[in-house]
Formats: sequence, C-alpha cells, structure tokens
Amino acid sequence: MGLPVRTASLVCLPRKEPRRMDPMISSDSHIVEPPDLWEKWLAPEFRPRAPKLVKDEEGGDAWLYNDGGAPAPLGLVTVTRDRPREELRWSGAHYDTINQGNFEGSARVKEMLEDGVVAEVIYSPQRTMRHFMLGTDDEFHLAGIRAYNDWLARDFCAKAPDRLIGIAQMPSVGADAAIAEMKRAKAMGHRGVLISAWPSGNLNLSEADDPFFAEAERLGLPISIHCALAARGKVPPKPKTVMEEKLSRGESTGGKQVSMLSGAGLDTMPLIMGEIILTGVHDRFPKLQFVSVESGAGWVPYYAEQMDDRYDRNKYWAKIKLEREPSEYVRSNWSFTFIIDRYGVKNRHAVGVDRMMWSTDYPHHGCDWPHSRRVVAETFEGVPAAERRAITYENAARLYGVRVGE
Repeated sequence: MGLPVRTASLVCLPRKEPRRMDPMISSDSHIVEPPDLWEKWLAPEFRPRAPKLVKDEEGGDAWLYNDGGAPAPLGLVTVTRDRPREELRWSGAHYDTINQGNFEGSARVKEMLEDGVVAEVIYSPQRTMRHFMLGTDDEFHLAGIRAYNDWLARDFCAKAPDRLIGIAQMPSVGADAAIAEMKRAKAMGHRGVLISAWPSGNLNLSEADDPFFAEAERLGLPISIHCALAARGKVPPKPKTVMEEKLSRGESTGGKQVSMLSGAGLDTMPLIMGEIILTGVHDRFPKLQFVSVESGAGWVPYYAEQMDDRYDRNKYWAKIKLEREPSEYVRSNWSFTFIIDRYGVKNRHAVGVDRMMWSTDYPHHGCDWPHSRRVVAETFEGVPAAERRAITYENAARLYGVRVGE
C-alpha cells in the first residue's frame, strides 16, 4: 500500500490544527540575508565586491552575485504570510512584504512559535556563500564568511540564543584557516559548522582535512553537509539557460527544475557519506558527528546495505580496512534531517530512530509554515509518541544542547 501524498495547498484548504503536540525543533532552517548585511558586517575594503541588491524582472528584490548569472530573486527562498501555492514563483517578492522573520531574529521567534516550533537550527543562504567561496581570492572568501558568521551570532541568533541555534559557515582555503574560523565560531556561540567544500580546499577528501576533523571532534561541534559539496575555482560564466528564458516569458514548464528540487542531495549525499566512512574518518575520529542536511532519510537503509556489500567484496584490492562494518558508522556517527519523508518515517527503525531529525526548511518554499503541526501529525500517524518526540525534538536537542521545551 502506498503512502498518502499531499495534493492541495495547506494555505488554500485550512483545516483544524492538532490541539496539542510536544515541542518541536526544526533541525534545518535558513535565513535570507537582510538588505544591509554586507554594508554593516563586511570589512570596508571588500564592500565594493559584495552581493548587490537589485530588482528582478517583476520589480521585486533580488541579489546580484558574481557568477555571471541573472539576479537571484527572493521568491522561493522566502515565506510570505497567506501566500498560496498557486502564487509561488521566483520573482516579484519584496523585503518589505515577506515575513520579517526571514531575516530578523526577534520576528523569527514569533513566527516559529506560531508554527509550534520551539527552536531552529539555522543554516546559511548557499547562493550567497557561493559568491564568496567559488572564486580564487582567499581574503575575499574569508571576509565574506566571517561577516556572515558574525552577523548570525551577534545579531540574528543573539535575539534568542536558546532558541536560534547558529551553524557557522566554514571556509575552504586550507585546514588552518577553517580551524581558526571554527574556534572563533565556537567562541561566539555557534553550535555546529557547515562545510560546503572540503576544508583543505582540495577537490577530494584527503589527509589534509584530518586536522579540521580532529579539532571539530575536540570542540564537540557536529559537521553538517547541506545536500552537496562544491569545488573551488574560477567562477564560469552562467547566462540564463534556454529553459530559464522561456520560463521567464511563461512559454514553457519547469519540469527539469522541479525534478532537481525533488531529488535534492540524492545524487550527492550518499556518495559523500560513503567517502567519509570508507576512507576511515570515523576510525580516526570516533566521536566526530556528521549531519546530512535536507537530503532526506528514506535512502539510508538501502545505501548502508550496499556499502556493507561492496566493502566486503572490494576491501582487499582497495586496501580498505575498517574497524567496523560501514553501516555501523551510519548508526553511530551520522544524523539525517528531512522535511517530508513518509518513507523514511515508515522505515525509521531501519534508518535509526535516534538518527532522524525533522525540519521545516523555513523559509524556503518546501516549508509548510504555519501548518507544521498538522503536517507532522499526518506524517507520524501511527508512530508511537516517544518515537515521534525523538525525531521531532529529542535528537536535535541532544546534538545541539537545546534546553527549551524540556
């Protein structure tokens, strides 16, 4: 029997919310940078090269990055109250009409409490981070990351540090620079780190990354990977594709784009996890925790089984010698965030009840604000209350030291 599929907009067809539910933590939420972030927080010498706030094709607000592409609108990465799915689109959104919790900490707390969420784990806007990280100027790279991490800790999360859990963006210009930023982030109150490329700056995982892993283990900071990792290098020109041009004129469909959104992380995250496990990272750093972010959990049992089988068949010629079976590291050193994953919840014991963490993905278009309580009730129908609480609250609370809602 198949699992139920949502077919109608939660905004268009309001139904009664559950009367009472346990407190929930979103293990993966985001921000949109405020309009003045770079002029206030980026070092003055780098401000002329910062992302620029411009207008999109409908007159909405958009950020212009250095990737050679068209301005990046706000539409699908922001939440606007009472906007139905029928009106979702990339362009036309304005900072003064979107929810202010998209970028302001005090407003965010009010909005998440309205949604039944007592705390959120906050990740960076990856479009913006690429502006700084994909080029070859190390100082610009570091300046952008420091500015963002400063703002997140000292402004956004500072409004409610017990509820807004900052995850610091890490640079990828060498392990020493990443370690220095990780220590600085820890001192500011960040409770985890996000790598968007290998800290060493190398194309592949290598021993050059080990000092960073060792320090993360020593500091007790989990390392998150959000869907994928990118290689550094010169940013190639990125003009609009033919499909994007047609879409902007309303002449075609966005099937390819929606397909990519549907499988976010599925073509990358299993291989990243496998590389980390099969190169012995967990044997060298047994207490180090990784978080697979926004890539779901339903795929985990299958891939873990395949790793065990391929390891057993190929470990001799590949000269791989692990202390345990690969799947055992999945169950001891990895956590998996998801938004909508009924198959993962149905197979939660194969994934590991203590390894799954629910999230809203607020304010991206995949979230169901302010109806998360209803979505959770539907997703976890028939699941024992203790297991639901573990996945929607306790696992994230334990990993990040959250006390609100106890």
